[in-house]
Amino acid sequence: MIKVGDNVRVITGSNKGKEGKVLRVLRKENRVVVDGVNIVKKHVKPNRTNETGGILEVEAPIHISNVKVLDKTSKKKEEKKETKKVKEVKETKTKETKPKKTSKKKEEKESK
Repeated sequence: MIKVGDNVRVITGSNKGKEGKVLRVLRKENRVVVDGVNIVKKHVKPNRTNETGGILEVEAPIHISNVKVLDKTSKKKEEKKETKKVKEVKETKTKETKPKKTSKKKEEKESK
């Protein structure tokens, strides 16, 4: 369950990999607004609060299934995985085969 103030990472879409803090949760629409993620340009007319108007950059909501909650333990695990991208190669050792020991009785039967 995602709450306001949680740190999340975007796992799919054009903003994949970005992290931010949840600003708003829109439960009915199953969407969240994350700080610094999915920024869109919005054209605004001049009004009393914004006398000049113009083009503003605003965070748009993204679907809740496209984000993953981060906690301290999972963040550390992911950092370790990213650093271990070197492929390890195991050396294969060949075993020397020794001749099998046979009993004296078997040797006598085989020689007859």
